[in-house]
Amino acid sequence: MKTANEYYKEKFGDKVYKLSIDAGFTCPNRDGTLGERGCIFCLGGSGEFAEKGSNISEQLEKAKRRVESKIKSGKYIAYLQSFTNTYAPIKKLKEVYYEAIKPDYIVGISIGTRPDCISEEILSLLKEINEIKPVCIELGLQTSNDITAEYINRGYITEVYIDAVKRLKEAGLEVITHIIIGLPNETEKDAVETTKTAVKAGTDGVKFHLLHILKNTPLEEEYKNKKITCLSLEEYAKILKECIAVLPPEIVVHRITGDGAKKDLIAPLWSADKKKTLNFLNNYLKR
Repeated sequence: MKTANEYYKEKFGDKVYKLSIDAGFTCPNRDGTLGERGCIFCLGGSGEFAEKGSNISEQLEKAKRRVESKIKSGKYIAYLQSFTNTYAPIKKLKEVYYEAIKPDYIVGISIGTRPDCISEEILSLLKEINEIKPVCIELGLQTSNDITAEYINRGYITEVYIDAVKRLKEAGLEVITHIIIGLPNETEKDAVETTKTAVKAGTDGVKFHLLHILKNTPLEEEYKNKKITCLSLEEYAKILKECIAVLPPEIVVHRITGDGAKKDLIAPLWSADKKKTLNFLNNYLKR
């Protein structure tokens, strides 16, 4: 398994830290275009830990000050994490992207988005940025099971993801795919099939996430009404290992679990202890 740390050291010659920022975008699954409630697990567009601020430059500086004691090289990636970061007028996107890559300490930009929000015009802009500093597009696939996708209110079929990866790769862009383990009614087989789908589509990397229940999401009501359950740490580790086993060696594993803000976390509570969870998972994967 190739880790993100190993990959970035190979690519940039040193450790690289991601600075999570919020450009103030929304999502077609929230603004009424596709829906208003978003995916049933989503609270803050996956950007609970992203910086907030009046402009991108200020956010980057804030994020850098917060973590610079952990990283000696001073190399960072600007990470547009919150909501759908290709879902805005092209002029606005261009302003945001160029501001994000402007600082000398920024060596690349990672853009979180949906596969159904990448037009040809946006693709051209991404190629333009990529000629200045490396661009990585992070796509929230979550699952390749379209029955589950409908249940979680994802808003697009898996074929849209496959097509988006194809177009992004043809444009010379790096792709990371987000996968959630433990989605309602899914089995270990579903998670492995989702991983295989991402590999076949041509993803360069994956981020594995644990399904966790956050306050004030539709998923919270499902959990309280006992319609769904959460995985134990041992169950999650077993499925994660099976998923990683189907990855070719060149595909980078950027994340092996995800965690919600403790103030919003309903379940599973074991995920609140990030250090303990990561230690357990890393040891389990080595067995």
